[in-house]
Amino acid sequence: MVLLAALQQLSTWKQAAVTGWLFATVWLCATFWWLYISMHTYGGLHGALAVAAIVALAVALGTYYAAACALYWLLRDRGAILSAFVFAGVWTMAEMARGTWLTGFGWGAAGYAHIDGPLATLIPWIGVYGVGALAAWVAAAVAVPPGIRMALLLALILTIAVTASNNLSRWTSSAGNFSVTLLQGNIPQDEKFQSGSGVPLALSWYGEQLYGSTTDLIVAPETAIPLLPQDLPQEFWDALRERFSKRSQAALLGIPLGDMAHGYTNSVWGLSPDHLTQWRYDKHHLVPFGEFIPPLFKWFTRMMNIPLGDFNRGAVGQASFAWKSQRFAANICYEDLFGEELGVRFQDAALAPTVFVNASNIGWFGDSIAIDQHLQISRMRALEFERPMVRATNTGPTVVIDHAGRVTHSLPRLSRGVLVATVEGRNGITPYAWWVSRFGLWPLWIFSLAIVLIAARAGRTGPR
Repeated sequence: MVLLAALQQLSTWKQAAVTGWLFATVWLCATFWWLYISMHTYGGLHGALAVAAIVALAVALGTYYAAACALYWLLRDRGAILSAFVFAGVWTMAEMARGTWLTGFGWGAAGYAHIDGPLATLIPWIGVYGVGALAAWVAAAVAVPPGIRMALLLALILTIAVTASNNLSRWTSSAGNFSVTLLQGNIPQDEKFQSGSGVPLALSWYGEQLYGSTTDLIVAPETAIPLLPQDLPQEFWDALRERFSKRSQAALLGIPLGDMAHGYTNSVWGLSPDHLTQWRYDKHHLVPFGEFIPPLFKWFTRMMNIPLGDFNRGAVGQASFAWKSQRFAANICYEDLFGEELGVRFQDAALAPTVFVNASNIGWFGDSIAIDQHLQISRMRALEFERPMVRATNTGPTVVIDHAGRVTHSLPRLSRGVLVATVEGRNGITPYAWWVSRFGLWPLWIFSLAIVLIAARAGRTGPR
């Protein structure tokens, strides 16, 4: 509402663009400042250059909001109701552009702030960007005169939303329970890939837990095994395959796969009596500079000491890992940020995942708010699809999230530990899962563009 109030006082669209740009730049810098830790603390990039890189990223992403604010200023005098819809439309387009264009980085989108509020009941219907659009409309409804009339309409909408909360889980049903062990190694990030320290520690600790666990499924985090299979001690790999070929248990392990001839992937490898060599998940949404180097930017990556990879990209909608009457859909690191990509797996209800499994190593960002933000992202996906999300991470948060977005089990962050829990998988398709699996984010794009076009044709009528 502060931004909206400021926009109302400006005299040109250029001023509105600059105001929106400054607002977004400050907001985004505060959202992902922790990139400094990965670039400077672990990557060795000079502190001033790391700060400059973060600000440059925020400035670049802020252009979407600059355009949105300029367009809103030009169309703001179409009446109070239409004006509020215009702001919601342009803001939503800026959010979706930031989250999808040029690989996308929608971290910190406004919708994530409403996981625990009354708007959460609408998440299985309209997803994070839809809830963000509604929140933007609410802000505009209050800020744009006459606020009282719009506030009454807002109260009606929120009452309907709260009433609907009684039917939060009516879209899905139980797919049965299974037991899971989630591993959190807390391997120091600056030692993780060191052959004399982090690598033997990882092989020893994760190997011990994999052999000793007795649950239906064991999950180890992203690159928990920090070596290619062909570089592992032969006895380690043989013993691991032998162990899961005979017991009624399965494991999902974060491990790099590939070779020089065919390229490498950041992967999750599945082991069970049914999946000794057949199942793997290859990460699709790669991290710029961390997993692939954008064109013309090799000079920048050479200034850091991060063990960068030029990974191959996995396909969207890869098959789930079937085990114990469940279908486990793997995603790696920040892939759970992209709900529209996870949603592709829900086109066929009979093959749709019953559980999400996230394997992450967010240790690159230290003991920062990035850990808490990633937890919110996973909770949002659980709500959108009404699926539990189990997360195995190197430093946290290693948690179990149920289909209603609630954290039911967790380990302390930045600690080494084993989390054992019973989880209920879910069948069924939410409205959001149905439309996003078929149309992606196009329904929101079309709705937002339609509002802008309607306002543009309406002409200036002055506020009412």
